[in-house]
Amino acid sequence: MHCVSSKYSVMMVSFCQGALLLSLAAAMAVYADMKVDCGPDFVTLMWTESRPQADTSLLRLGNCFPTSFSAGEAYFYVDLTDCNFRRLVTGDALVYSNDLTYVASADSYNLAFTHPVVCAYERPKDWYATIYDPVFKTYSLGDLQFNIGLMNDDFSGPAESTRFPLGSIIPIMASVVQETHQPLLLLLDECVAATTPELYPESTMYPIISNKGCLLESVSSRSKFEPRQKSSEIRLSLQTFTFAMGEEVFIHCKLLAWDPNGLDSTKKACHFVEGHGWELLDNLAQSNLCDCCESKCKSRRQRSVAAEKHGMVQKAVIGPFTITDVNS
Repeated sequence: MHCVSSKYSVMMVSFCQGALLLSLAAAMAVYADMKVDCGPDFVTLMWTESRPQADTSLLRLGNCFPTSFSAGEAYFYVDLTDCNFRRLVTGDALVYSNDLTYVASADSYNLAFTHPVVCAYERPKDWYATIYDPVFKTYSLGDLQFNIGLMNDDFSGPAESTRFPLGSIIPIMASVVQETHQPLLLLLDECVAATTPELYPESTMYPIISNKGCLLESVSSRSKFEPRQKSSEIRLSLQTFTFAMGEEVFIHCKLLAWDPNGLDSTKKACHFVEGHGWELLDNLAQSNLCDCCESKCKSRRQRSVAAEKHGMVQKAVIGPFTITDVNS
């Protein structure tokens, strides 16, 4: 079943056996041709690249690597239940959306880019939404919807267990849905672990992220921010720590959706890399914004009302989960 082949110079809408494919224009894509087929429960995508220096192995559909690739071509054959496809029910339509991204290497002349891939189908009459997993929570603030939760090892879905042996990695992902808002960068401003779903003055807390986006746990463990798949999402690999062993643990975070062009020493995501020091997740060249992680990251002296319009803050809670002794 062949749907569409486009050079991305215009917005294109095509129907294919009840499926609707939307492809949006982008300046980077004048060098490439993309063909997408929306099957009943799968998607195939062929990307043909005319720039000889482009590395097609760096293309990702959601969190999936190409099924196969060669010089100038990358091919994906994936199920709609894989690769972090997002599912949305609108009226009589069942919509699956994802992003094709190019993750440029540090020494590459090609810039990273993202193209949306959307397939819409007539909603089956016997289809009903599944119950949302309790370890993944949603918060709404204005026209933004924040999500945060425990994930499985490859961040492709919710965690299958809430018990983590000491020394293992807890994958955490947060995102913000911004349908009508300007593009925003999602940051974890601060996170602390506690044994209660609410924080009280007398609560015993374990700091994880502090000082306006500094991942403290990365200094003495394998904890780190993972490379971004999209600006509206942030992934954290958190190594378990000796806190409230065997008890229920909750992580309390402050999520910050911010103007991508408004980063400073108080609006950032920094982690410590052995042998390199503190690094800025989103731009290594601006890692000097992380220098204050060893002292105090201060806000600007004067904070205008206009500055608040650059983003929104949302408090969120992850858990409960349990850190277990490896010998137990």
